[in-house]
Formats: sequence, structure tokens, C-alpha cells
Amino acid sequence: MAKSKQDTITVQGTEVVLYSAAAGAYVSLTDIARHRNAVEPFSIINNWMRSRATIEFIGLWEKLNNPAFKPIEFERFRMEAGSNSFVLSPQRWIASTNAIGIVSKSGRYGGTYAHVDIAFEFASWISSEFKLYLITEFKRLKIEESGHQRLEWSLRRTISKINYRIHTDAISERIIPAAVTKEQAAAIYASEADLLNVALFGKTAAQWRAANPALAKKENIRDGATLEQLVVLSNMESINALLIRQGLSQSERLVQLNTTAIAQMKSLLGASGLKRLK
Repeated sequence: MAKSKQDTITVQGTEVVLYSAAAGAYVSLTDIARHRNAVEPFSIINNWMRSRATIEFIGLWEKLNNPAFKPIEFERFRMEAGSNSFVLSPQRWIASTNAIGIVSKSGRYGGTYAHVDIAFEFASWISSEFKLYLITEFKRLKIEESGHQRLEWSLRRTISKINYRIHTDAISERIIPAAVTKEQAAAIYASEADLLNVALFGKTAAQWRAANPALAKKENIRDGATLEQLVVLSNMESINALLIRQGLSQSERLVQLNTTAIAQMKSLLGASGLKRLK
């Protein structure tokens, strides 16, 4: 994969290298992992790749973006993931599946790199706060390169790809979501996307469309979500998957996801001291 441009950004005191290629922007997972463990960053990456949720995510990315991806090898890894004996390195993943979303490089700037879609997911696993700072610095860099208007479109499109499966029809009316009502908790929603919509935005896609018929004709609800809300939605996807595996009902998951959404939004907008991103 030919490198066309390389940059370094600083995220909470950690230098993170990224470069652009034909497939898009790639970010150093090794540098991100150093935020958690400066001595053994590769062990952090390997631990992340042991999770079935991780395998399913990076496998889906390859299916969507890589015609040469090997689905049979992916299925074998997916079935083995999560067991105590399962170990997977980036190099083994690349060699076995012909993956392009994760890249192993040698030399002065060697290490493990990943397409920005995957790098944001890894950063979320490290820390939701670190992920938001990473997005902010990525945004600043792209503003310098391309101008504010182009960057806003590009960054929102990147984040939208991450959240596509969980955020299809909703819009934000408040910064901090309100606690769900007993009636909402008792209701059974038709899709998991609407479960997340209610947890964060307080309403289903159909309820928003009914209340905003003019906007619904020309806007995707993603256009109304803030960067902070997109970060929380990405985190909620992983949490919801875990709750499903634990056998919790939709009403039980709604209450827990709503509590999580409130806590994370308050943390991102308040405790961290961040200014709200427009």
C-alpha cells in the first residue's frame, strides 16, 4: 500500500502517526495503544483482537471495502474468538484473510496501522474520552489540509460509516438525553436501531418523522447528531451487543443504555472540560 502523505497529531500527550493512502486515512494503532500501555502496546492490540466483537467489526469492514477478503478464514476466526486459547495478531489476521483495513509496517515509522474507521473503534475500546480527542485532532488536521467545509462533510461521513448499523433514523433535540419513562421501558421496539434512538434521543425514527415531516424529506437524521452523540452511539453499539449476549430483554437493555448515554454525554461535555463541538 503506497503512502502518499504522513502526519503526526498529539492526542492527550500521545503522538499519533497517520498517513493517507488510496483506501483512505490510516492511523497508528500502536501509538493509540501507548496511551494505555507505553511499554507493551502490541499486547493491547492483541487483546483487542481477541474479542469476537472486534473480529465481527473488522470482518464486516473488509466485506464492505475489500473484494479480495477471504470470508472462510474470517468465519474461522469469528467462531474461535472469545475462547481462552484464542490468540490473534494483526500479522496473522492480514496474512490469513488478505485484509487491507489493518496494515503492519516496518522501518522508522513501523507498527500496526488501521483505516480510520477501525482506528476510531479501537480508540473507543481504549477510552471514549481519548476517542473524542482523537476525532477532534483528526478534524483539526483536515481543516488545515482541506478547509472547514470539506472537513465537516468528510469527518461526519467517516463517523457515519462506523455507526451505520445502529443509527438509521433519529435526531437530537437535547444535548443530555432525558431518562426514559416507564412506558418507554415497557415498550417493545421493532429494531435495535430504534432501541438506541430512544435511549439517546428519546424517540423512535417514526416518531421523529411524524414530528418533522419537512426535514424527513430532505435530511438524514445523522445530519442533526453532534460529534459527541455519534461517539456515544458507537460506544452503545458495543454495550448493546454485550447485553444481548447476556440474554437481557429489550426493555431491560433500554434502561441500561439510557443510563449509559446520560453518563457518557455528561462526561464528554462536562467533566472533561471540553467545549461542545459544532
